[in-house]
Amino acid sequence: MNEKPIICTHDLGIGYRKNSRHIHIVQEHLSLEARQGEMIGLIGPNGCGKSTLLRTLAGLQPPLNGQIFVNGKELKRQNLREKAKLIALVLTDRIEDTHLDVAGLVAAGRSPHTGWFNTLKEEDRQKAEEAIRQVHLQGYEKKKINQLSDGERQRAMIAKALAQDTPAILLDEPTSHLDLPNRANILLLLRKLAQETGKAILLSTHELDLALQACHKIWLMTPHKGIIAGSPHELTQNNQLQEAFRNHNFTFTGDSGHIHIILNANR
Repeated sequence: MNEKPIICTHDLGIGYRKNSRHIHIVQEHLSLEARQGEMIGLIGPNGCGKSTLLRTLAGLQPPLNGQIFVNGKELKRQNLREKAKLIALVLTDRIEDTHLDVAGLVAAGRSPHTGWFNTLKEEDRQKAEEAIRQVHLQGYEKKKINQLSDGERQRAMIAKALAQDTPAILLDEPTSHLDLPNRANILLLLRKLAQETGKAILLSTHELDLALQACHKIWLMTPHKGIIAGSPHELTQNNQLQEAFRNHNFTFTGDSGHIHIILNANR
């Protein structure tokens, strides 16, 4: 893939501040790229800082050092509305408004573009309708969010992010409440959307097997080496996945572009 970078970081440090001290979660100098049309899986052991990285890249949490650029614009120099035109963030939080329908939820994604009164213009309606079509929820527009299955609800949240019309979409554990068929369907949908829309899509996940099959690239968060970026095949061949997860009960293996996790059941 030679498409242009959408997200770039230079010497990025992520973590938190405590009593005027900086507590870095991973190494201080992260230089990462997410390119146009790529779906990237952010994986790593529990507690390694995946959510912190996503929140930092989305502009919700300030970096400890370094710079983040989205479409060539430095994120910290943008106000909230401009940030919302660059990055859409899909979190795992449940929607509390039970009276909201699919059309209303997706239309809410247009808020960075609609001004103070959130008045939808024809372009905004078309963007929302197109987003609903892209996630295959035609006919669900008037259905209440609390009437949807978990898989349908997640697709509605992705449609809201698509309607926001940003060059990058970040998702925190988008498959966490789903059964296996819906987990696979969501990841394949996101991969297709990245390729068709040219957006950079970055998602954190614990679904190692599905992420290794579906993602173009992996960002592997490690306790001591920072973030290792590469294709699933590269990280498997270099034993970097095995080293990061350090578990003798399963093995990563790959051939002809297919990655497998093999349980060592006879140990």
